[in-house]
Amino acid sequence: MLLKTLFHLLGAIQFCYGCYYDAVYVNIPGSAAPTLGGKLKYLTYLDAIVQSIYFTIAFLNDLFGNNESTLSEKPLIRRIKDILFCALAYPVAMFVGISFWGIYAVDRELILPRSLDPYFPTWLNHVMHTNIVIFVLIELISSFRMYPTRKSAMTILSTFFLAYFIWVHVIYFKTDKWVYPILAVLNWPIRIVFYLFCLGFVSSLYFLGEKLNRIVWSKEVERTVKSGKKKAK
Repeated sequence: MLLKTLFHLLGAIQFCYGCYYDAVYVNIPGSAAPTLGGKLKYLTYLDAIVQSIYFTIAFLNDLFGNNESTLSEKPLIRRIKDILFCALAYPVAMFVGISFWGIYAVDRELILPRSLDPYFPTWLNHVMHTNIVIFVLIELISSFRMYPTRKSAMTILSTFFLAYFIWVHVIYFKTDKWVYPILAVLNWPIRIVFYLFCLGFVSSLYFLGEKLNRIVWSKEVERTVKSGKKKAK
């Protein structure tokens, strides 16, 4: 229990500091990136905020909530923690990490041009794009959560991504610059296909997380379901 609490505290401190450092000390010249939206134009930064919120809530839940695998007497902070991890923290972190390093391996100029290296330190890059994956995977295997209904989780996840796609285009139409260089090399039909692929990919990551949770925590899931049926009777 103590190790889990310290892990959540480390995650909260790490991602909060990463967001703070990025916002205060990483100043990219306007010629290198559109200024509208500030850091909030990047999915990486939005995800880091999500991770900061999640690990802070997880830490507070360790102190004041309940980590038991039961539906009864489940405090509000625990319910928020569970749905936040399932619907956003896990799938978005996996999406950001996999897509970033995947594109980086093909051509880093499409995702993080070398011209930005003087402004974006390597350690921060790993906090934002590597540690997010490591921490949510450790969280998945070290803390039990009961997944919400697919409808509610997918509604939250889809709304988050659709809102971000709209936000990216608002920035483009206001500044005539794409947030990510990769979008500039795609024509509109291919760009739409790219967005649909991203939405499908992050959805598959959600289902993968749900399946992994069921495998890792099979006994707890079964116990929770039985507890819920007894309570319903």
